[in-house]
Parts: sequence; C-alpha cells; structure tokens
Amino acid sequence: MATIDWKSLPRPIVALSPMADMTDSAFCRVVKEITGSSPLVMFREMVSSEAVVRGNDKTLGMTAIHPDERPLVQQIFGSDPTTMAEAVRIIDTEHHPEGFDINMGCPVYKIVSNFNGAALMKEPERAAAIVKAMKAATHAPVSVKIRLGWSDPTDAITFAKVLEDAGADLLTVHGRTRTQGYSGVADWQAVGNVKRAVSIPVLCNGDIHKAELIQKALDISGCDGVLIARGALGNPWIFKHFNELAAGKTPEPVTLNERIRVVKRHLALHLEQYGPESVTTFRKHLSWYFKGLPHVKSHREKMMTVKTREELEAVLDEIGKNI
Repeated sequence: MATIDWKSLPRPIVALSPMADMTDSAFCRVVKEITGSSPLVMFREMVSSEAVVRGNDKTLGMTAIHPDERPLVQQIFGSDPTTMAEAVRIIDTEHHPEGFDINMGCPVYKIVSNFNGAALMKEPERAAAIVKAMKAATHAPVSVKIRLGWSDPTDAITFAKVLEDAGADLLTVHGRTRTQGYSGVADWQAVGNVKRAVSIPVLCNGDIHKAELIQKALDISGCDGVLIARGALGNPWIFKHFNELAAGKTPEPVTLNERIRVVKRHLALHLEQYGPESVTTFRKHLSWYFKGLPHVKSHREKMMTVKTREELEAVLDEIGKNI
C-alpha cells in the first residue's frame, strides 16, 4: 500500500491537524472537495489505542477511510508501547492509512492524567519506546505531535532529538507549552529552534487562523510545513486560499451563498457517516461556520436547536434569503 514519504513531499507541506470530535471523515472530505487536487494531507482525529485493541466498534468506525480523504494520517494516543503497536497493526490491516501520528501534545486533563498526550513529554524513555514499537508494527511512517514542553518552552529541543533517534519520521510542534494550554500566543520562533535541532521534517502548529498567516509561520519558524487546526474550523477554504496566494492570486471572499452550500454539503456527509438522527452532533460545526457574521445573529438560536435535516436546511434557506 502507498505511504507518505515526508522527506520528499513537495514543500511547503500543508496539512489539516487532528482535532478531537471535529476532523472526522465528513469534515476531511469537505476540506478535500474545496481544496481540489493540491497535495493536502489530512490528519484524522485521535483514537484511543486501548479502545482499538479492545475492539470498540465506535472507535474502529472512526478509523475508516473514504478514498476521497487520502493521503490520510491516523492519530493515536496511548501510553503503553505494546498496546500502541497492536492498535497500529489492527488499523493498518483494516484501512491502510498513509501514515500514523502519535499524540504527545494534547494538554487536556483527562488525557494527561492517564499519562497520555503531553504527559509523555515528561517520560522520554517511554515516548521513545512507543515510537520504536509502532515503527516495528507498520511500513507506514510514524510521526509525533508535541508541544514546546510541559512548562519550559525549551524542553522540546531535547525531546525532539529523542524522538528522532527512536525513528520518528516527522514532528509537529505546537508553539505553546502544556501549562499554557491554548492561552497566550503560539511561539513560532521557538518552534523553529526545534526544527533546527533535528534533521527530520518539522511542521509548525498553533495560531495559524488565516491563509495569510501560513507563509508568515513558515518564514518565522523555517519549518517544512504547517498543520492547520482551529483555523480550518468553519473555514475549510483556508487551504484553497493559501494555494491561491502562493500562485500570486487574491482569494475571493467566501460569500454567504457559498458558505450555506458548503454547510449543506458537510451536513449531508455527516448524516451519511453517522445516520439521519445525527443532526444534533453536527450543530457544533455551525457556530464555527457562522462565527462573527452579524446578519446570522437572529437565526443562531434556531440553528443551535434544530434536530432534523429538514429543520436545519429551512433555517439555512432563511439565512440565504436575507442576503
């Protein structure tokens, strides 16, 4: 099966970041459809290695890949090297993602309290063992997403070298420490210090909310690419707009008609993935799609209480009439 070769992939590497409960198959497909034929890499939302090994149906369903999403990297979290390796083997056998990513950067308490996510930055030996075990279980590349550190923003320099020595093929560095969470400003220059400390490719992550900021993050960090997270929520056009900027074109603003069209398409894919009763779980996307749009304010309450496709599409049509 085909895999990603991070070293030879055209620069800059531009990818959709894994975001829990957001970057599922439906959203990845929407982003791909808008972006077109550019070599955009999708990172799928993280899954629990323990749940995969236990055969949890919901978790296994989260690892299914639609052909339109590829190339796709499946992110996994866990703290046991053997369990992580077995989860990789199971997912690889079933779905053949083009790469695997290890979450060593999530700052959320329920993750780090079980020695997962960013907590692994305090256990470099265990982190290295996880990378080695996963590498032995798959031919696909294994990447790692980390932060600048737990509390010291220079920790990632040493930690990155440990991961490189263990065989990691690529690193993504979020420009904050775990202690910072999502407060303050991402330090792209500090991410660049990590990039210069290793020889494997490094992606810059954090606070890249607009297409215009992608090149700025690349220039400041000197990284091989970027991983776009919250900047893509409600804005799946960010990758298309960056491609247009890189080609010397000025991106056209997203019209309300286009926004409504994409929301309806995203809704259709969401229902296809989760079933006709899943409109309530789609509503989390609506606040992102219509964030800061004043002419939508009067419809916001209706949007956030709809329960059926027909109800939501009726509200969207109402919004469209007010253009």
